[in-house]
Amino acid sequence: MPQQLCPAIPNISLLMPVRNEGRFLRATLDSLYRQTYCDWELIAVDDGSTDQTPHILAEAAGGDRRIRVLHREGGGLVAALNAGLELCRAPLLARLDGDDICHPRRLELQAAWLDAHPETGLVACNFRHFPRQSIKQGMIDYEQWQNGLADHALIMRDLFVESPFVHPSIMVRRGVMEEVGGYHDSSWPEDYDLWLRMATAGVHFARLPQTLLFWRDHPERATRTMEEYTLHAFRACKCYHLLRGFLKNTGDVVIAGAGQEARAWQRLLAAAQVSVSTWLDVDPRKVGRMLHHALVLSPEALNLDGRKMIVAIGVRGAREQFRTVAERRGWQEGVDFVCVA
Repeated sequence: MPQQLCPAIPNISLLMPVRNEGRFLRATLDSLYRQTYCDWELIAVDDGSTDQTPHILAEAAGGDRRIRVLHREGGGLVAALNAGLELCRAPLLARLDGDDICHPRRLELQAAWLDAHPETGLVACNFRHFPRQSIKQGMIDYEQWQNGLADHALIMRDLFVESPFVHPSIMVRRGVMEEVGGYHDSSWPEDYDLWLRMATAGVHFARLPQTLLFWRDHPERATRTMEEYTLHAFRACKCYHLLRGFLKNTGDVVIAGAGQEARAWQRLLAAAQVSVSTWLDVDPRKVGRMLHHALVLSPEALNLDGRKMIVAIGVRGAREQFRTVAERRGWQEGVDFVCVA
């Protein structure tokens, strides 16, 4: 690895929090050394690692002056992210985890997009899970869904379905991060919360169609081990932001769906003093019944009368089927209803 000169102020700061990533970290660093775009710095935040991670980072920093390492005694992911954020000097910020792989042109293409599109605050890219043989169908579906959110309109349409970006795939303007206040330490995913706050602030999103990030799956990955990434935590994050936006000053809602996902939403909303006035379902066995003191109606029988609707149908393919029904009934997405599953 050749010795690199450290530019006074690089154009891109890569923020990489790590904890016990010794098995994969060298491969991640190698993918940075292979970047076609060289005007970057890496801020690596070691959050109390007990394996070979500190040694690998020290070795990397000794061989490349673009790499700076901050050692912490632990304190959690959000604290590590914000501590590293304070050290980032560049006008563009990119995220990276210590177990993923960047395509050689990732930084080049994302920086070029932001340079050519000053209206864009954040640009993501397509990603691919690996090693492929261990990836289950649910994650393949998530990959295909997210990579299909090809522009700002599609991203905003599905904003409350799931997190529209893989965190280590994004590049964002530093001013945008400062405007929304960096990362917040809540009981839900810090990255999803960040995208939702950016959307509220009017940030314009984009996605490059090229696969520029390879997202490693393994049992110790944060999305599999942290309570903040459970399904319940994701719902709580969505509900918090919906109550401050789409559902602001709303006392009752219609929920499309009458299964487990819909009932989980009924409990969340009830805790926020929002009741379900009507359920919407197409199952003839459910239509006409009472559920939690509210009637289950078919789409043809429902008149929204200005009420907001939450679409919480968890069956595969049901979201697009509902959108077809909604178009036929004249219901507007983002105005009359929001999909949350």
